[in-house]
Amino acid sequence: MNKTLGGIAAIAILTVFGGVAVAQTAAPQRPARAMAQPVSQADFVQRRVERLRAADADRDGTVTAEEMRAAGQAKRAERRAAMFDRLDANKDGAISRAEFEAPRADGQRGPRAEHAGRGHRGGMHRGAQRMDRNGEGRFPVVIAEAEQKATEAFARLDANRDGTLTGEERRAGMQARRAEMREKRQERREQRVAPAASPSTPASE
Repeated sequence: MNKTLGGIAAIAILTVFGGVAVAQTAAPQRPARAMAQPVSQADFVQRRVERLRAADADRDGTVTAEEMRAAGQAKRAERRAAMFDRLDANKDGAISRAEFEAPRADGQRGPRAEHAGRGHRGGMHRGAQRMDRNGEGRFPVVIAEAEQKATEAFARLDANRDGTLTGEERRAGMQARRAEMREKRQERREQRVAPAASPSTPASE
C-alpha cells in the first residue's frame, strides 16, 4: 500500500532525517580538491563575512544575535523546503513512501551519509549552543570590523606574500590555530586546578 505523507508530516520527517540531505548537499563543499585550490584575498574575506552580510536584515552594517538566529532559522527552512522538493519527484505536494525510500535504493543515503548527517546536525546544534552561551559577548558584530580581521588573518596565513593562499598555507594556518587553542585550553585547565591562595594569617590577639 502506497502511503502518502501529508505536507506537515513530511516536513516533520525531513526535520528528523534532514541531516542526511544536508550532508549530501553540504559535504561536496569541502573536498580535498577544494582545499588545494589557491584562494585570493578577496575570496577569503568574502567567505568570512558573507554569512554576516546575509544576516544583516536592516542593512546597518551590524549583526545582532537576533538577526543571526533569524538568519539561521531561515536557512534551515530553506534547506527543508529544498529537501522536500528533491524527494517530491512527481511534484504533487506530498511525498509517498516510495518517493521517500527512493534515495536509499539509488545509494544516495547510505550508512556513511547518515553518519555524516548526524555529524552535521551536531555541529549546527553545538554552534547554536555556543551562540546562546556567548551571545551577549559576541554580538552585535560590526561587519567592517569582521572584514578587517579577515584581511589580517589572510595576511598572517599568506606566508610567501603572493596575494593567494595555497592549500599548504591554509593547512599550516589550521594546524597553528589548533595548537593555539590547545595551549589556551591547557592554560584554562591549569588555572582551574591551581591551589587556592593560602588564607591570610589571623591578626594576633
